Amino acid sequence: MFFFKKRKEKFNFDGISPDEVFLDSKNIPEFDRQQFEGRMEQPIERGLFLFVGFLFLVAGLFLVARAGYLQVAKGEGFATRAQNNHLRTSSIFADRGLIYDRNEELLAWNDTEGRSYKETSGSAHVLGYLGQFFEDVVGRAGIEKSFENILKGEKGQKVVEMDSLHEIKSESIQTFPVSGDNINLTIDSRVQNKLYEIFSSVSEDRGFMGAAGVLLDVNTGDILALVSYPEYDSQVLTRGGPAELIQEFQNDTRKPFLNRVISGLYAPGSIVKPFMALGALSEGVISPDKQIFSSGSISVPNPYFPGQESVFYDWKAHGWVDMKRALAVSSNVYFYTIGGGYDDIGGLGIKKIQEYMKLFGFGETTGISIEGEVKGIVPGPDTTDDIWRIGDTYHVSIGQGNFQVTPLQMASAVAIIANKGTRLEPNLILGKEPVVLDNIEISQKNFDVAREGMRMAVTEGTAHGLDGLPVNIAAKTGTAELGSQKSLVNSWIIGFWPYEDPRFAFGIVFEKGSSSNLIGGVFAMRQLVEWMFIHTPEYLHN
Repeated sequence: MFFFKKRKEKFNFDGISPDEVFLDSKNIPEFDRQQFEGRMEQPIERGLFLFVGFLFLVAGLFLVARAGYLQVAKGEGFATRAQNNHLRTSSIFADRGLIYDRNEELLAWNDTEGRSYKETSGSAHVLGYLGQFFEDVVGRAGIEKSFENILKGEKGQKVVEMDSLHEIKSESIQTFPVSGDNINLTIDSRVQNKLYEIFSSVSEDRGFMGAAGVLLDVNTGDILALVSYPEYDSQVLTRGGPAELIQEFQNDTRKPFLNRVISGLYAPGSIVKPFMALGALSEGVISPDKQIFSSGSISVPNPYFPGQESVFYDWKAHGWVDMKRALAVSSNVYFYTIGGGYDDIGGLGIKKIQEYMKLFGFGETTGISIEGEVKGIVPGPDTTDDIWRIGDTYHVSIGQGNFQVTPLQMASAVAIIANKGTRLEPNLILGKEPVVLDNIEISQKNFDVAREGMRMAVTEGTAHGLDGLPVNIAAKTGTAELGSQKSLVNSWIIGFWPYEDPRFAFGIVFEKGSSSNLIGGVFAMRQLVEWMFIHTPEYLHN
């Protein structure tokens, strides 16, 4: 009873009854409601309830629609994106294949700084360099470019787990990279380097713009040396600097980026005469023993100026010369005659000259495996819009006019004379089977005449500077005059050794030197052979 009594006292409202709490002021007429007397609440109107409800309905429908769009229509894409933000796939670059010379001398390799090259002169145009291509580093020139698919290998892949702060949490390799294959070149870097040194020295001392040369095996086509002077630095170009050195290469008027051996075009001059001789012998234009007299020039009637004659000069009066002697002393009159005809000798004529020159590979690429080789030009009526005259044929007969060849073409052509008729593809890859491009149907006795004439050029003729060496050489010189003033020349030497049983052919040119200078191809070749006798004697004898 006490408990219930106390509870009753607790809920005593001190005179305010519940009915009064909920009393509507409208029921008490004496309250002035305009003065808020007796007004205990403000009622909410019905329209506000409806408006707020509508807003909630619209918002709900939007959220439902958006959720459906993201989860159904875009769900797969967002899931992939989320996964990619978590797991990243990246490439593992393969080690690039190494490049060696024929003696296992390492020429190009990989280290922590990237691709590295041996610090030697003469090999830049053979090796080439690397450059950036999107995320890859690829070959841009030389062997690096031509054998990119062999050297580059196959990239691997790894998966990297990253957190929301892009920090790597773990890595796993999906596929391992496969290193590129190594390549052994036919080049002997010792001979290569020495030939470059000689080119540099002679060019600087005698004012030549540049030089180029190639030595190749006459029985396989394997290239022992391929040098273009000046050259760029493979290391600098691959690493992209220093910028001032790259700028220096680009601004050099001597064109160090030009591989003169395969891309340089030069008037050949008298070095075409052995091939002219073989064409004339094969066509029965002249016998090897018939003599032609050179008084220092020949003159032919000028059809446009009756009574006047056009004069074509020899470089000196040689007197009576047969074919071997004409090759040895390089008689222009003799080769004018067998080329264009004179007196009782009809001559080959320009079409036959073109035919035989192309038979030896002039006007065509040799097929060497580095890019950039050019064809050159064997002039004729089909290569000009002007009227073709007898004088044009005379000029072609001694390697002038618009005749254009590369040093590699010359070395490859003289190798055909050395091996008596087999035209081979020049090769830079050691162990590759020789590729025979053609077997030229010229009699062995005719080849012997050309070979003997080239040997006489060394023993008593224009290439006498190569006599007395430890190996017997057969050679032919050429001095191609440039421009209308003829103040500049290209100095050529081609040939092969040993004369008795040839192994190597060579073609060397010094570019744009003074016509008064007597030092050039012969001098350079002698220096090289003397050096080889001491340092690489294995190449001088069978």
